[in-house]
Amino acid sequence: MTKSSLIELHRENVQADWVDYNGHMNVAYYVLVFDHATDTLLEYIGLDQAHRESKKNSVFVAEAHVTYEKEAMEGDKLRISTQVLDADEKRMHIFHRMHANESDDLIATNELMILSIDLTARRVSPLAREVMNNLLPIFENHRTLPRPKQAGRVIGIRKS
Repeated sequence: MTKSSLIELHRENVQADWVDYNGHMNVAYYVLVFDHATDTLLEYIGLDQAHRESKKNSVFVAEAHVTYEKEAMEGDKLRISTQVLDADEKRMHIFHRMHANESDDLIATNELMILSIDLTARRVSPLAREVMNNLLPIFENHRTLPRPKQAGRVIGIRKS
């Protein structure tokens, strides 16, 4: 991975039953695809089922934001790129970008604050060292990337 590269771990096609009465992918399925991309990232850094079972540690999403830039249509081949915006011993701040059909046109974005959780106590706890050893190099590689304009947005009606 070059210093300035996002990671691309997840691809998924828009299914016919994901299309709503407006003829495009329903909002719930954008979140589903982003959730699948998050699961793929978690597996990549070692937070897989074996880890959850042996360490009694998982992650919970504390906050999520989705922006919709363009429509995704039935049959579109979705590609998710991921940027780690920040990370520490108990948290990950990640940002997904969705593109369709090998285009660089942005379809949607998903920003997440993820907390490490001790599943026995059901409380925030430190990530395992092996997970941190996988996560921190990605974060270091992404530090120099520009911050996405959609990151940290606040929802509201803008007054002119």
